[in-house]
Amino acid sequence: MDVHLRDLRYFVVVAEDLSFARAAQRLQLTEPALTKQVRALEKSLNADLFEDAGADFRLTEAGRTLLTDAYTLLATWEDSAVRLAEAMDAQERLVRLGALTSVTRGLYPEALKIFHDTVEGGRVELRPVGWGDPTAGLTDSTTDVALLWMPVAPAGIGFRKLLSEPRWVALAANHPLADRTVIDFSELQDEPFIAMPADAGVSRDFWLAERERAGRRIVIAGEARTADEAFETVGSGRGVVLLAASNAELYAHPEIVCRPVHGIAPAVLAVAWRRVDKRPAVRAFVNASIEAAAAPPQI
Repeated sequence: MDVHLRDLRYFVVVAEDLSFARAAQRLQLTEPALTKQVRALEKSLNADLFEDAGADFRLTEAGRTLLTDAYTLLATWEDSAVRLAEAMDAQERLVRLGALTSVTRGLYPEALKIFHDTVEGGRVELRPVGWGDPTAGLTDSTTDVALLWMPVAPAGIGFRKLLSEPRWVALAANHPLADRTVIDFSELQDEPFIAMPADAGVSRDFWLAERERAGRRIVIAGEARTADEAFETVGSGRGVVLLAASNAELYAHPEIVCRPVHGIAPAVLAVAWRRVDKRPAVRAFVNASIEAAAAPPQI
């Protein structure tokens, strides 16, 4: 049996007025159209809902039973519709933020503050994503916005560059180059590097400084799917890894030292989003990130 809520609403109005003519006026329908709908409901339920007794038009026992249940069903549905609307509204104001590493220079807290000042009731969920997905969850829609180190340019992803930072290198504290103030990249060419997974694509190449090697063979000591994995390997002395300057402080560890590297291009941080996602909250977080990046760094 398939009964629509619309049919129940029509039935309730007729039951309340005990007149197809008056009910049709309330519902802004023609009387024949309303009568047809109610008769179809009776057929679907295999029950007579109204009876004519001379001038008296009244509900049958089945009609009275259905009227009681219809009030309950319609009220429940209205409550559900309100809760659904509230949930959808909350979802519209939720932004899932993807990040492959810790976010640099206090940018995230500042962007969060600006976002909350802009979007009343807005929420941001920070979702760390493994290095195997260079878009930090955007391509499989597990995130809505991402803070990414360039270069990342898959189809359908928009981005706005936020800031540029020198690249540093993380070394074991007992590494022969650890006492240097600055390390030239030529001195790192033959070092074993910790690489992102192969599916990281151009991001893997960038953090191995492939362009600056001019075709020279890269020594890969191993792969890591997260920053924590990479720095654990570095601390053990099995390899080195490049990182953005601000992350050198974030990932500081007694077994690791970080030094600036001369001779390689800087890293560029961008905010990225799916172009098809036009939600105001997404745009608001993108704008908040741009504003936060433009603000003077807090001392």
